[in-house]
Amino acid sequence: MTNVFDVLEERGYIEQMTHPDEIKELFGKQSVPFYIGIDPTADSLHVGHFVSLMVASHMQKCGHKPIILVGGGTATIGDPSGKTDMRKMLTREDIDNNVTCIKKQIEKFVSFEGENAAIIVNNADWLLDLKFIDFMREIGTLFSVNKMLAADCYKNRLDTGLTFFEMSYMLMQSYDFLHLYETYGCKLEMGGNDQWSNIIGGVDLIRKIGKDDSFGLTFKLLTTKEGKKMGKTEKGALWLDANKTSPYEFYQYWRNVEDASVENVLKLLTFLPIEKIKELSSLKDEKINDAKKIAAFEITKLVHGEDEAIKAEEASNALFSGNGNLDNIPTVTLENRDISILDAIILSGIAPSKGQARTLVTQGGISLNDEKITDVNYTLSAVDFKDDYAILKKGKKVFYKLI
Repeated sequence: MTNVFDVLEERGYIEQMTHPDEIKELFGKQSVPFYIGIDPTADSLHVGHFVSLMVASHMQKCGHKPIILVGGGTATIGDPSGKTDMRKMLTREDIDNNVTCIKKQIEKFVSFEGENAAIIVNNADWLLDLKFIDFMREIGTLFSVNKMLAADCYKNRLDTGLTFFEMSYMLMQSYDFLHLYETYGCKLEMGGNDQWSNIIGGVDLIRKIGKDDSFGLTFKLLTTKEGKKMGKTEKGALWLDANKTSPYEFYQYWRNVEDASVENVLKLLTFLPIEKIKELSSLKDEKINDAKKIAAFEITKLVHGEDEAIKAEEASNALFSGNGNLDNIPTVTLENRDISILDAIILSGIAPSKGQARTLVTQGGISLNDEKITDVNYTLSAVDFKDDYAILKKGKKVFYKLI
């Protein structure tokens, strides 16, 4: 059995670990049940969850058992980590719907069949029936408030306000690990590096009750070279749901990733061999675009399937190379052709308001059928719709077909 520690280390996933030597030894000796948690705060996963799913897939391929915890219970509180304000509280109906949708996306990355088949659990099954006094006597007494407030996820919120409701999140997540440890023999909690404090809480909780085989590992967040989280688009988050972010838009995001991020993206978000990744990431100048095309195709194929990846690639070629199929680029249906350029920009989602749309036009950022539009009062007409469509473009990389 390949030691997955070496795989994760070689591909650059690992950020922090609680017990490095013991974890590596554990991976090499036995199949390890591990868990990754996802709070269902939306009806789709986004690119921020992508690395977690890739890690789960690598772990399973090397013989370990994934436990995907969907936080139907903790989502009623909301993790304060990395947030300046309290999260919106969701209804039970919203959470249940989100859980159903998310399960379908997880199935693309891990298998629910075979000897080390993945399982999905929902912490609502054990958290919602907890009795407050019993829980605080059993679990709350094992946590130091002073130590909790020193954690970044809480410390960064003290100036703006932190509710006791949110502060209980660490106790809940730690209790999840204890429950999975006792129920499924789960020995390892994994998550993004912003979960480090919560993960340590769970590891320490299990060890405080007399066990010595609980471990935690965090992996790198997907960031740009400036350290900003990847996955923000004109329309907001980069979703894994095709109805929220089309396969073409998803493909284009990775096709246009900055040069400095190509190697990291290929390592973290594809299954290409390391030797191939080194070859691609060593390309310079214009040739690095070949690596970006491969990254975009491979990543889109993982999330949306090979057929959709091919369509997205063809659409991109049609726009940038003049050969391919335009049918698969994002399309906006207009009620009539006589629409102002500002309204067309807003309807396509390029800008959220007329003020921002006007700025784009006056600054030369908008083209229609490859002709730059500089008049904010321009109104589209039949002449703009050759072959029954027009191509609205922002800059060099954002395209919409108007029909």
